[in-house]
Amino acid sequence: MNTLYNLFIFIIQLILHVCKHFNKKIFKFINERKETFNELKLYVSKSEKYIWIHVASLGEYEQGLPVFKEIKSLYNDHKIILSFFSSSGYELRKNNLISDLTVYLPIDSHYNAKTFIELIDPKIAIFVKYEFWPNFLKFLKKKKIPTYLIVGSFRENHWFFKPWGFWMKKNLKVFSHFFVQNEISKNLLNKNNFDNCSIMGDSRFERVIELPNQNKKIEHLSEFKGSKKCIVAGSTWEKDEKIIIKFINNYIKEDVCFIIAPHQIDLVKIKIMRSLIHRNTVLMSDLKKSNRKDFSVIIIDSVGMLTSVYAYADIAYVGGGMGNTGLHNTLEPAVFKIPVIIGKNFQKFPEVSELIKLKGFLSIKDDLSFKTKLEGLLDNKKTREKMGQINFNFIKENQGATKKVVSYLKQKK
Repeated sequence: MNTLYNLFIFIIQLILHVCKHFNKKIFKFINERKETFNELKLYVSKSEKYIWIHVASLGEYEQGLPVFKEIKSLYNDHKIILSFFSSSGYELRKNNLISDLTVYLPIDSHYNAKTFIELIDPKIAIFVKYEFWPNFLKFLKKKKIPTYLIVGSFRENHWFFKPWGFWMKKNLKVFSHFFVQNEISKNLLNKNNFDNCSIMGDSRFERVIELPNQNKKIEHLSEFKGSKKCIVAGSTWEKDEKIIIKFINNYIKEDVCFIIAPHQIDLVKIKIMRSLIHRNTVLMSDLKKSNRKDFSVIIIDSVGMLTSVYAYADIAYVGGGMGNTGLHNTLEPAVFKIPVIIGKNFQKFPEVSELIKLKGFLSIKDDLSFKTKLEGLLDNKKTREKMGQINFNFIKENQGATKKVVSYLKQKK
């Protein structure tokens, strides 16, 4: 199976190299990874000790950040090399206070994995959540490098727990220890003969608990909001935006304002979205030079602002759940003691399922249920406050994940 996998990777590389001449995104993907080995050759010194941390994208970086901070302190005689797979995550966090060098992860070919591991020669490797690359794991095992998975999440329908996934399950034996989010994940690993695992919980709770104290005010946003109730729709996709825009266009009261933060900042799509909204709408980039009181809708047209924008919300809608793209971070708005509305597809997110049971979150299935539930919240301040407190208490009660990882690593040091 490893031979077939490597053949598959080889074919993918060939296709990408052909398609890069016709597709800007593929060209960018290939180009971004060209410099990784040169950067490592220039930076890595045989006289230094390194820890390699790999994350898929921004979400995994933020999720692991509380753990990374403690690891940096615990291993203060090591340098940290952080790798990203996604462009968006890399671009937003290439300059950070955790890593000494941040790079793109090369494609998981035999040559790339071997070269990458040999260049860094990490004393420890840490993966976040569910990034499993067979060739990288193979060479970590070959060099007997302690390898850990943090905030791991496993489900019964993961393909490597199926009969045809045996070869990938074999690669999981590389991990020295699995730190998983919940009992379901631990039980699944135990059932498949992995006993080197423990429940750490989710370090995102520790990450988001800090947000209300950061006090990152956004110029002119308080003036835009005024005495109105503010609905923030964060990380939205097209299916989310259709529902939100329909509500905005049909809501007749003037005591509500809206902020929409698309998941992807595409200026052409933002222009189209703006044309579909019947209320006075302004782009965030134009807010400074506009009369804020003339507008009731803002569309965010730059990245990195959403967590600060949630501080102005009375109600949040988090995108991704109406389609199959994956629900985005719901804990970021929840920590601001506000109710959170999501789409219908949330089953892969245990904290969301729990908060729906606790009645801090509401799930909608279409534009009608969105209208009914949102209007119910707008009309009832006490309900909003009660739901917001439920959400904040849930986050507060789920602290402690980082300590469990650090306590284990201290024993192994």
